[in-house]
Amino acid sequence: MELIESIAVGLLVGFFFYEWMGLSPGGFVVPGYLALYLDRPLMILSTLAVSLLTCGLVQLLSRVTILYGRRRFILMILVGFAFQWLYRVVAIKTQFLPVEIDTIGFIIPGLIANEMGRQRILPTLGSLAIVTVLVRLILILIGYFKTGVFVW
Repeated sequence: MELIESIAVGLLVGFFFYEWMGLSPGGFVVPGYLALYLDRPLMILSTLAVSLLTCGLVQLLSRVTILYGRRRFILMILVGFAFQWLYRVVAIKTQFLPVEIDTIGFIIPGLIANEMGRQRILPTLGSLAIVTVLVRLILILIGYFKTGVFVW
């Protein structure tokens, strides 16, 4: 499966899901990326863990500072980036955790955290799971029509 196909399908499915259900699946590009990693659940779990930490820290910071709009969004991205970088330095470079438990990208955790802060954690995780699985199934069908072979 190619990244371009995955992002395109994720954008389409995420858009229609948002229009029908009113819930964002963690940002429009996120399900496309996560669909590529469904065969590596530890990477998805570590990405979600970094997202939860990011959301929690920004929520705490919003109690003592004025955070809204773009300021809040960029802080989510920067904190997610920082946690992901820290995660790599501490967990992987010190060989505390295996490389397979890395997170997905530097921006993805911040995008997920931003939606968690905007529409709450459970609705974001639920919509993200639904859209990600739908994207993966569509990618499997696309692959089948291209090659004639099911590739999970």
